[in-house]
Amino acid sequence: MTYKIFTHQGGRDNNEDSAACIESNGNLCFVVADGLGGHGKGEVASQKLVEIFSREFETGYDNNETFLKTAFDAAQNEILALQNEQRAKMGMKTTAVCLSIIDGKCQWAHVGDSRLYMINKNKIKLRTLDHSVPQMLALSGDIKEKHIAHHPDRNRLLRVIGIEWDSPRYELSDETQLDNCQAFLLCTDGFWELCDSKKIKNFFKRSTNADEWLDLMTAEVQSNGQGKNMDNYTAIAIMM
Repeated sequence: MTYKIFTHQGGRDNNEDSAACIESNGNLCFVVADGLGGHGKGEVASQKLVEIFSREFETGYDNNETFLKTAFDAAQNEILALQNEQRAKMGMKTTAVCLSIIDGKCQWAHVGDSRLYMINKNKIKLRTLDHSVPQMLALSGDIKEKHIAHHPDRNRLLRVIGIEWDSPRYELSDETQLDNCQAFLLCTDGFWELCDSKKIKNFFKRSTNADEWLDLMTAEVQSNGQGKNMDNYTAIAIMM
């Protein structure tokens, strides 16, 4: 397995994205978060989430689902507490997408519009569905999937960490054998908005490792973002 992490502030004054790979007892966890709130609060939220996921994964878990549920619940509770402590209830929110690999099995979960793509047999077999207004419009058939990236309401999120909920709002995948997966991409909206699914797949087919794959995708993002007020953009590429 090879993997690479990339993050950049784009055209913004600071980078509110955070990302990490955590290794513990031969197992791996990859997490990407996109902070929301401005004035530095989004950055605090995304960094706090990554710290919590790192702490929890290093604790050690028997299976992926237990870890993912524990980590997402802990992040929600601790970020809400931090909001109250710093009087930042209107800010300090974050999206999250996480891939957990324990004992040869993998599972992922997400909230918001940070995405995971899974590739097998040189095809994108699935991607997580955004918790956003444009994604809901696409699912209902009101717009086409390709129009999500540039929809005027693309920043209107329906679920994030840092808004009080009565029940967990993150979405959890089924567990699968790692052998059934050829590659993964985890990324924030600033990345996938400027590198579409077709490019992600084609660049993968041209690459022999995660470094090459991510370098090609990042160059595409930077090229398509020229002359625009680019958002922060972050990604983790993983190849088996």
